[in-house]
Amino acid sequence: MPKMKTKKSAAKRFKRTKSGLLKRSKANGSHILTKKTRKRKRHLRQGTLVDKSHQKRVERLLPR
Repeated sequence: MPKMKTKKSAAKRFKRTKSGLLKRSKANGSHILTKKTRKRKRHLRQGTLVDKSHQKRVERLLPR
């Protein structure tokens, strides 16, 4: 059986926490920023966790 390869595009987008959950960055924070409020842009800078319904799908892209 050959080694499982990591999807490098997913490896750049997701990081694993100590407890095994996956961190991600929020979308819509890179362009067309003039119409977005200061508060909205500030919240887009903060990371968040991958939703439980998508967790298994993303983990398949990132074998340990």
